[in-house]
Amino acid sequence: MQLPLHAALESHRFVVATCHRRFGKTVMSINELLKRAVECQLERPRYAYISPSFVQGKQIAWDYLVHFSAPIPGVEVNHSELRVDLPNGAQIRIYGADNPDRLRGVYFDGVVLDEVGLMPSRIFSEVIAPTLSDREGWALFIGTPNGRNVFYDLTIHAQTTPGWHYTALKASDTGVLSPEELAIARSSMTEDSYAQEYECSFEASVKGAIFGKEMAAASENGRICRVPYETMLPVDTFWDLGIGDATAIWFAQTTPSGEIRLIDYVEDHDQPLSHYIGLVKSKPYTYGDHWAPHDIAVREFTTGLTRLSVARSHGIDFRVGKQLKVEDGINAMRMILGRCWFDSVACSRGLAALHGYRWKGNPRLDSFNRAQPEHDDASHGADAFRLLALQSYTPSAKAILTFERAQITRDLARAHEASGAGESLAESMKRLALIQRANRDHDPSDVVRRTRGRGGW
Repeated sequence: MQLPLHAALESHRFVVATCHRRFGKTVMSINELLKRAVECQLERPRYAYISPSFVQGKQIAWDYLVHFSAPIPGVEVNHSELRVDLPNGAQIRIYGADNPDRLRGVYFDGVVLDEVGLMPSRIFSEVIAPTLSDREGWALFIGTPNGRNVFYDLTIHAQTTPGWHYTALKASDTGVLSPEELAIARSSMTEDSYAQEYECSFEASVKGAIFGKEMAAASENGRICRVPYETMLPVDTFWDLGIGDATAIWFAQTTPSGEIRLIDYVEDHDQPLSHYIGLVKSKPYTYGDHWAPHDIAVREFTTGLTRLSVARSHGIDFRVGKQLKVEDGINAMRMILGRCWFDSVACSRGLAALHGYRWKGNPRLDSFNRAQPEHDDASHGADAFRLLALQSYTPSAKAILTFERAQITRDLARAHEASGAGESLAESMKRLALIQRANRDHDPSDVVRRTRGRGGW
């Protein structure tokens, strides 16, 4: 089943392929690079295998490159630089997208970007594409879906752009894995996870997603829809300001009942603050407060001015948001997501950020650091939304504990109901609440200090 993919690369300069888990995409990619490098008639051919990180590339692809190049007479292996030199002067090298500067100023005759969805969104357009121009090199984008990120955008682009080719290699079609093996995988995974990992579905939630449940609930409850601008309510904006990075802005209206309506979203990069201020002013909204993160008050080294004063000179007087730990902001976001309504069209990019906001780690190994979010393309929109959440609600330690316990109670109750024990969801929750109340005195964080009088301590 890998032969059609090799054939597609012969007839198309750019190929995008979604592959099911254990398809053998890395082996296929390494062999394609070797084949092209051996056959290339140009002087000093250069090829690259690019992984989300250098360490990941070494772990996943380097052994394959050494192994499959070994039969070539005269091949030389440079283990320190993860590079293979062929007798015709061609080189194949392992790179990591986490160090894009290492890719600048070189040329390539062909590149493979493996798991491109885990790379910075502009890695190809701004870094890789220029390295292919003078040699008219080719590129293979390959990976397994992990939410609607840059890889999803590439699949759409490949299906509508001449010179590009797209293919989806699903486990149900390729025959690489036996029906018995697929049955074992299906029985040990959720339906969403199986669809993502083995059937190349972009609809499943992102692995390690921080707000997977909350965003799924928003969708199921119909809170992601068209949300009209209410002229009787002010629009507040919440900014994440990037320096050499993306800037994201949420536009929100809050009703007297506490409902938060997200009616618009803007994100761009490599633009001055005046550009975003002009964009905000051009919209037909009546504004309330404009909120910016705390670092807007830091003075620029070159001008001696703060962006706060620059914004004021352009007619926007920012309010500076609270500076709290990221984990407190994430908990605040969880607290308010249940009363948020999102415009499905105007906020589509912001919604993708909230869907894609994930814990730092390796999705391929299901290994995540649950205390640190990944800084990637999703984090800009999520950081701006965190500012919104912190102004709407700042959670206390006790509120966070109560919220987490309520979530655990609901999950346990649903699991008990699904087990077929003959108990309804309401009955399960009531029983678990009684158990919690009975055990409360054993939890130091729940013990009420009885020495406190009416006048305080």
